[in-house]
Amino acid sequence: MNRLEREAAVRRLLERTPPPMPPDLYAEVVRRGSGMLRRRTVARRLMWLLLLAAAVAFVVWASTARPWVEPPSQTTPPLTGW
Repeated sequence: MNRLEREAAVRRLLERTPPPMPPDLYAEVVRRGSGMLRRRTVARRLMWLLLLAAAVAFVVWASTARPWVEPPSQTTPPLTGW
């Protein structure tokens, strides 16, 4: 098929009338789309809640464990009695 034949075939396809659509197609698409949107919104809220819970857990752990403080040395005994 050369270029002109391909262009003619595409033109014929584009000039045809579209096939008839089922009458309840729009309602079905709207129903499915709203369900998808609702699930996406719930998932997004759950992810934010999980992120918030992780941040709170980290702050509580950091305030109790204080990982920035150097632990006391346990390899040498304290010098007493000098």
